[in-house]
Amino acid sequence: MAHKVGGDEHERGRDTRSRLRELALRLFAEQGYEKTSLREIAERLGVTKAALYYYFKSKEDIVSSLVEDYVAELDELIAWGRSQPRTATTRGEIVRRYLHIVASGTEVFRMLHQNQAAVASLASAKERGELMRERMDALTELLTEPAGTLRDQVRAASCLMSVSYCCMRFQDRAPSQEELEQVVLDVALELADAAPAGSPA
Repeated sequence: MAHKVGGDEHERGRDTRSRLRELALRLFAEQGYEKTSLREIAERLGVTKAALYYYFKSKEDIVSSLVEDYVAELDELIAWGRSQPRTATTRGEIVRRYLHIVASGTEVFRMLHQNQAAVASLASAKERGELMRERMDALTELLTEPAGTLRDQVRAASCLMSVSYCCMRFQDRAPSQEELEQVVLDVALELADAAPAGSPA
């Protein structure tokens, strides 16, 4: 029984942390990073400031945790890609999985974009930029044939950038999220010279 109680407490803790991040993300996007305080986040969620400090010591910690989750997903994708044969089918699956990661994290990057001046001054900004560059370089390599030319590398990088940019840029213009993702996927697959999901190797 004691083990079950401990498990319940762990689940509640994860739920509280998740709700804190979701609320903070929404407030950062709606009213700005600088105008949102930890006290407001705690009050809106109905917890004490001390309880919030248990999970996050600062607003920067919240931003870092959001970006860290995104980077961890990219790392999983890169590790998977490196374990696969370098084929058009593999490239297609990398593009599809990358699109899913980007689409799921669009709100985080919309918030970062809306608060560029504020978040650029954070201590973690330089490190965050370096982390993303390393992942983009790794994915570009995975989307390029081993003997690929500069043109091939540019096409691969353009594929990744088109996914990242278009998911955020056209989110409010597309008839539906599903249609947007399908169009973005079609264009990205062309750029990566990749096979659609489900194609034979």
